[in-house]
Amino acid sequence: MLCSTHFYMGVHARIRENLRQSFVIIQNMSAEFSSTDLVNWQQQAYQYLIQENYSRAAKLYEQAIELEPSVKSSYWYLGLIWLLQGQEAETQTTWLVGMAEGEPEQVDQWTKELIQVLDTEAERQEALSNYSVAWLIRQHLRELSPSDIDNLLQIIQLSIRLERFSGEDLTSLGIIDLLQSEEDVQVNPDLLLKVLQNLLDSAPTELSFLEFAEACLPYMGESQAFINMVLPASIKIAYSQKYPTLAAQLAELCLRLDGEHREILRHLASFYQNSGQYDESIKTAKFCYSLMQTLPDKIFALHLILRGLMSAGGLGQEAYSLLQQQESLLLALIEKQPLELEQITTLRLSTPTFFLPYYRDDLKRNRWIQNQVSWICQSSIQHYAKEQAEQYRQKCQLSSMKGTTDNPLKIGYLSHCLGRHSVGWLARWLFEYHDHDRFQIHGYFVNYRQIDDFLQDWYVEQVFQAHKLGMDGREIAERIYQDEIDILIDLDSITLDISYEVMALKSAPVQVTWLGWDASGLPSIDYFMADPYVLPDSAQAYYSEQIWRLPQTYIAVDGFEVGVPTLRREQLDIPTDAVVYLSSQGGYKRHRHTAQLQLKILKAVPNSYFLIKGFVVQEAIKKFFIEIAEEEGVDCNRLKFLPSVALEATHRANLGIADVVLDTYPYNGATTTLETLWIGIPLVTRVGEQFAARNTYTMMINAGITEGIAWTDEEYVEWGIRLGKDEALRQQVVWKLRQSRQTAPLWNAKQFTREMESAYQQMWQRYIDAS
Repeated sequence: MLCSTHFYMGVHARIRENLRQSFVIIQNMSAEFSSTDLVNWQQQAYQYLIQENYSRAAKLYEQAIELEPSVKSSYWYLGLIWLLQGQEAETQTTWLVGMAEGEPEQVDQWTKELIQVLDTEAERQEALSNYSVAWLIRQHLRELSPSDIDNLLQIIQLSIRLERFSGEDLTSLGIIDLLQSEEDVQVNPDLLLKVLQNLLDSAPTELSFLEFAEACLPYMGESQAFINMVLPASIKIAYSQKYPTLAAQLAELCLRLDGEHREILRHLASFYQNSGQYDESIKTAKFCYSLMQTLPDKIFALHLILRGLMSAGGLGQEAYSLLQQQESLLLALIEKQPLELEQITTLRLSTPTFFLPYYRDDLKRNRWIQNQVSWICQSSIQHYAKEQAEQYRQKCQLSSMKGTTDNPLKIGYLSHCLGRHSVGWLARWLFEYHDHDRFQIHGYFVNYRQIDDFLQDWYVEQVFQAHKLGMDGREIAERIYQDEIDILIDLDSITLDISYEVMALKSAPVQVTWLGWDASGLPSIDYFMADPYVLPDSAQAYYSEQIWRLPQTYIAVDGFEVGVPTLRREQLDIPTDAVVYLSSQGGYKRHRHTAQLQLKILKAVPNSYFLIKGFVVQEAIKKFFIEIAEEEGVDCNRLKFLPSVALEATHRANLGIADVVLDTYPYNGATTTLETLWIGIPLVTRVGEQFAARNTYTMMINAGITEGIAWTDEEYVEWGIRLGKDEALRQQVVWKLRQSRQTAPLWNAKQFTREMESAYQQMWQRYIDAS
């Protein structure tokens, strides 16, 4: 392969002499031959070349060289013909002959001509989708001109197409060094953006990619083009590919081009939070809030600040004050009743009510605010998607014949959590036991995760049709509409704006919310799944959805996989005869008042320890609890902070170190409660009014135990102390829980599935009767 222009000047002396003699012989063979004839001859030869009749083309170029050896283009094309046939040695010899006897200035000029020929042919081959050939030609171009950055970028493009790209290519080809050099590098900005886009699509996690993206910044004449490309890609990287740290680094690059870009700041705050960089998340969200002008923007920016604060350490004083401020802004929004908001503004308003149940147990007020905000959002969604919503509304006027057919009901499940997520672990039993003769199950996987997730793969296999979807709510709604789904079950509620938008468009005749959160309050939702215990009898007055109470429980599982424990008391310096309390919740559920009650229990029980496990950085959660311990007069050495573990089965096995689990309030555990009860550990819960404050209550009732159910703060402390001091009572509860595995509704997922299916059939019949 050719190395560079200097290669020609340094050929071995014997070879150079042979080439010189060949050149002289060819010159002596030349005869009278007009320039017009030569041009025609070359044109004919080139036509043979593009027709891939290489033998005839080569013959004509060889004859042209014999007749007019000073016309160098014939050498370039003849060498190209050998290259296209894979004969690289002949290629090099031919080009070297063409370069022979030239002065340095001539060789430089001939090299430029050869480069032009090869570049044109590489483009032609790429247009024909002959990417391997184009790649080979460009590799020869690289030897001729190592610093031609546009050619190097084209090599990267072709490597990606051929699926042979390695992150090392950006370094080994010298692209990053060239872009970072202080020399005047001439680069095609459109090509640079195109390569960046292809790398974002195919290899954003390669180690050298971030360095390449940073090196591109000085060449971005139009900074918005870079932002418009990189920011959406960073969102995908954060949520679909689960690389929030890389997403944050890319967003930081965008911010260097526009330091007050509010959209960048919004996403960057979330990326920081998802990657555990809570201080940066809070700082960024606060700066974002300072730039906001409109009421909806201020509400969402406050939500971002709260998300960072509560994830980091729980509901402390600053978060409490911000929640009060946010509620005031929400009330102002409700008073204004804006009904024609833009799409992005509307979707952002779908989530800021999220923290109300964590903040307080006030069913009436929380639901009223939730319902009002959702009414505003749905009105706006159906305004900006008016034609789409109207089309769905007309289609939902079902004919009476639909109700008399024997076809299975089409059930659609909509969620971004059908994988290794709390919702994914709990919903799987319903999918396992569905009667596929009577129900045709469709799975709508929102923002399908492009990662190794065995549970997500399992869900894909369980459904009649699995739709691996992106993040466009209107496209998802159209997919559901085209599938003619009868009943659509939303597992996300207000935890995801995409699902929220889908449900607001009402693409299925009957729509239901189940499992993932409390009801959204969207008028387009027909039913909210509950049971006799998880909501008080008076709750219907506060819900826009019809509460559908299943006969026993709104959730059931057949159990959990339990691994090998990795925690032992001696590792934590806890005596074998000590009483161990445990709280295993995320920062959102760490309410200061409940933490005070928990430490009162600890203080009252001698030789007791409190294990605190969460999903946040150790220092933040330590600060939260140590401050409260000092206020309550509890020795901080009795607090043990546990790191998270990678595998859910290990986490469940480690629960066995505890004697008593202390639940959170006003937002109870859900998956953590089920895991605790399955392992067989006594549990203390504080029951409230709202759905989130009654989760553990309904699960304990449906597991057959009442010991540990408290209706006041005082009872919560009393049960905590009693279970800590009374070993016999603890053993009695453990025995009941073990026995309940054979009899309790909570552990009978097959029966639960039949009850859900019965509910679906009744819902459908109601719809038919009302049509």
